[in-house]
Amino acid sequence: MSGSDEHDNVVRLPRHRSHGILRQWPITLVLAGVALAMILIALDSFRRGSVVLSASVLLAAFLRLLLPEGDAGLLAVRSKKIDVITLGLLGLGVTVFTFWVPPPS
Repeated sequence: MSGSDEHDNVVRLPRHRSHGILRQWPITLVLAGVALAMILIALDSFRRGSVVLSASVLLAAFLRLLLPEGDAGLLAVRSKKIDVITLGLLGLGVTVFTFWVPPPS
């Protein structure tokens, strides 16, 4: 067995442009918005927190729509069409309920 025979069965994986958390910036950005929304809601600012939450979900829909498959990271769950429709409907639904719920008295 020669030295080159040892490496004939090695599978080379393609290198990504960036690694780790930098590669997942879309989901990190969306989750940061969701965390901010939860903090606002916990601080008794329900309407503002709900608006930030719906904006975060709609941002996820737009990022999924605009980013190529390889750059969407963890936002890519199913096909692009299904992801965009699901996130868009969820974001619009949260927005409607945000303004439908009466303010506390």
